[in-house]
Amino acid sequence: MARKKLKVLSALDTAKTQYYHFKAIIVAGMGLFTDAYDLFSITLITKMIGRVYYDDRAGNKQYVTPPVIVSALVAVALLGTAIGQVVFGRLGDLKGRRRVYGLALLLMVFGSLGSGFSICIKRTCVLLSLGLFRFLLGLGIGGDYPLSSTIMSEFANKKTRGSFIAAVFSMQGFGILASATVTIVVSSIFRHAPGAKEKQHTAAAADFAWRLILMLGSVPAALTYYWRMMMPETARYTALVENNVMQAAKDMEKVMDISITQIIEETSPTSSVSSHSDYSLFSKEFFRRHGRDLFACSFNWFLVDIVFYSSNLFQSHIYRIKLKDKHNLDVYQEAIDTAKLQAIIAVCSTIPGYFFSVYFIDRVGRVKIQMMGFFFMALAFFAMGVPYYSYWTTDDGNKPRDNGFLVLYGVAFFFANFGPNTTTFIVPAELFPARFRSTCHGISGAVGKIGAIIGSVGFLWASRDQKERDQDGVHVVGIGMVASLCMLGGVCLVGVVTTFLFTKETMGRSLEENECESEEIT
Repeated sequence: MARKKLKVLSALDTAKTQYYHFKAIIVAGMGLFTDAYDLFSITLITKMIGRVYYDDRAGNKQYVTPPVIVSALVAVALLGTAIGQVVFGRLGDLKGRRRVYGLALLLMVFGSLGSGFSICIKRTCVLLSLGLFRFLLGLGIGGDYPLSSTIMSEFANKKTRGSFIAAVFSMQGFGILASATVTIVVSSIFRHAPGAKEKQHTAAAADFAWRLILMLGSVPAALTYYWRMMMPETARYTALVENNVMQAAKDMEKVMDISITQIIEETSPTSSVSSHSDYSLFSKEFFRRHGRDLFACSFNWFLVDIVFYSSNLFQSHIYRIKLKDKHNLDVYQEAIDTAKLQAIIAVCSTIPGYFFSVYFIDRVGRVKIQMMGFFFMALAFFAMGVPYYSYWTTDDGNKPRDNGFLVLYGVAFFFANFGPNTTTFIVPAELFPARFRSTCHGISGAVGKIGAIIGSVGFLWASRDQKERDQDGVHVVGIGMVASLCMLGGVCLVGVVTTFLFTKETMGRSLEENECESEEIT
């Protein structure tokens, strides 16, 4: 269906890259930074929690936070994220991106600060309090996903739109690195404090240290709150949803190097050129026009999050080999060593994967990168899974070949980020009409977080259906690990097929062109 293009939207599509684009990347990306900091710091925090609250357990279980507690702390944040994505995604379309953007950030700040507080001092109460605030934190994180991606997509020009959205999402990598760095710094300070060697002092100090690490996650989010509130509503929302073209032009003139004389419409000041039918969300007409796109975005996100968040499963095996016996370490050194490994993985595989996506996303295209990422992830998982036991055992009693597993693990993380973990964040922000864009992104992300819960909790527990042989502190032999790894490889192959059959390429096209194509295809 032919449609007249508003000048203000044409100006956005062809605008040269300028200062405001980079400012928007930082302001929008800080939410993703805080997201990764808080979600990935829990692996490090549970080391300290185990030392403080589980020192009364016997044998190898001493100082170890039970897996059910770790699973609950991970799952409750992901559940909050899923709910936040749907709720804030819908509010973003009903009330405007800017109006609810600050609310999501405030929830993140409040959740981060609250995670460091407890309403009592007993173990059960402390953990329940932590779980409650992590749920609230998840709500804010979930709200940030659809709003950040939608705002960036609607501000960007069509030539570099993918790179800008990928740059926003790449802040996750720096958040992961920051969580490890802050843990190392805080733990080192506490470890060298006067009286740190005394057992009673160490327990009390460590109890404060893990709280401080979580609370520091609120700082970057709080620092960007003012700039978020100063951002104008996106021109696409104002023009296409609120039907106020003149206001859209004025907002763009304030923040971008665009003259209002170039974008003022020849028609009346409040005119719009919307040719939308009056179909509603989830109506038959909606599913006819956009059902395939919503399925592709949601299902691919679901698949990649199963794999991406199950990384918790692998980290436990890497850490078990690489770290010294916990009984020979103090609480801070164990946390420091664990954080160092997380930082190495972030620097060597996670962050480079994001950088590759930023550089190639508007050169190669979303579909090709997503298929490539899924494919090489599958190869990595099969290579880890089929010869799994050989990485941890040797016939001649020499040191296990665990470095091979670590390298393949890094490869899987690299192609997750130079692949579907990034593209599934980008594509939903480009395919849907302005009045449904934030909602559909939120739905896609929420379905993805269901996959994340399956990956981080379901696969973790499936792998524990095994005979443990951990007396030497070196490895665990599990009858479910080979099958679990190969299943994850299979999930990636399903992602390749789903992407090929259902995902549309959005590179180099305006958001309105993508919308029109979706409406014309039944």
